[in-house]
Amino acid sequence: MSEPDILIIGGGAAGLLAARTLARAGRRVLLLEARNRLGGRIDTSPEGGFSQPVEGGAEFLHGDVPLTRQLLAEAGIVCHDTAGTTYEVEAGRARPAESFFDDMPLLLEKLRELPHDVVLNSFLARYFPEPEHRTMREQVRRFAEGYDAADASRASTFALRDEWSGNGAEDSPRPEGGYGRLVEWLAQDAQAAGVTVQLNTQVTELHWQPGQVRVRCADGQVLQASQVLLTVPLGVLQAQPGEAGYLHLKPDLPQHREAARALGFGPVIKVLLEFDAPIWEQAAPQLAQPLPNLDFLFSDAAIPTWWSQFPDPRPILTGWLAGPAAHRRRHAPDAELLAEALDSVAYLLDTTPEFLREHLRAHRIVNWAADPLARGAYSYSALHATAHRAALATPVAGTLFIAGEGVYQGPYIGTVEAALVSGATAARQLLHEPTPRPPVTG
Repeated sequence: MSEPDILIIGGGAAGLLAARTLARAGRRVLLLEARNRLGGRIDTSPEGGFSQPVEGGAEFLHGDVPLTRQLLAEAGIVCHDTAGTTYEVEAGRARPAESFFDDMPLLLEKLRELPHDVVLNSFLARYFPEPEHRTMREQVRRFAEGYDAADASRASTFALRDEWSGNGAEDSPRPEGGYGRLVEWLAQDAQAAGVTVQLNTQVTELHWQPGQVRVRCADGQVLQASQVLLTVPLGVLQAQPGEAGYLHLKPDLPQHREAARALGFGPVIKVLLEFDAPIWEQAAPQLAQPLPNLDFLFSDAAIPTWWSQFPDPRPILTGWLAGPAAHRRRHAPDAELLAEALDSVAYLLDTTPEFLREHLRAHRIVNWAADPLARGAYSYSALHATAHRAALATPVAGTLFIAGEGVYQGPYIGTVEAALVSGATAARQLLHEPTPRPPVTG
């Protein structure tokens, strides 16, 4: 293509939707993606020997997510509700789980009394210091760290209050065939509108001045345009000089960097296991604690959260380690994480890791905490997140724009919906912002 009007750095949900919107409006768009695939933290793949593609990244729809549902409908992709039994296992004993917390009404009552926002640990220490509330404190921290991938010493209590009051976590359907189908559809639509896509193109330096952008890539390419939209993950914007994934901005944007580092971005390690049969459905000589109709499972195991594909009959279990626990394990070798996962499942089913290995047909460890192109999985609300997100999303000289789920403002933080809405918002900004004239040289 001739020199593009706009460079988009990052081919995840935000970048793809922004690219399609801009191209449909007549802009010449070049989208650069560092990976060998589009989708970013959407990663639907059979890698690891699976019988069908599985979700290494985003998997569920949480809540109403209107833009996501609209696009899925346009693409002809239906969604299937999760169904079945949610279990909890503690001290080796399994039982159906009745609620996320033992005393949700009391918790919500105290949350509504909170006069100003504080971090979650401070809230729990102030309102539930008594020994009889120890279990509740542990449940609340475990849920915030597990579901939101949050650090309880940084997480906003007001944001968690809003989330728990809405009960959005209970509504978690899946797109049929995975989110990868939506990525493929968006990419085809964007390219049909005129977007040029370059994979395996990692931008390492971005030089900008009003009306002019020049990027240098890891393979030596130098590309330029009048404007640029950054849709890289928040973890990349939080990186320090010298760290893997760091993006050099020249001149730098210290206020944007500071805002990025003040936001919460949670690590996740996802473990995908496919067996030769859904062995957890019924008791066997080597399996003493079956979990029939398993949907979700929360436990005190080393990898504490698991789910099946129920009602899909595929014999797949997904393990989930998030928040500070994932951060501590981010450098663990995959073989060690697999052993830890099998130990956890063996504990939950009252069987042995050897029995599980006999029936294991495929596995994959997806360590978003250690991925240099993501440096984490998704954002959560730390204190003063609204102001920091607004600062990070502020366009610079009509030339440099930032989008992605990390700068999204709204009720669907940390989701594909957040990325899509942010991409659409940034595209509108670019279309309505007059393009600055580049400086005259010579």
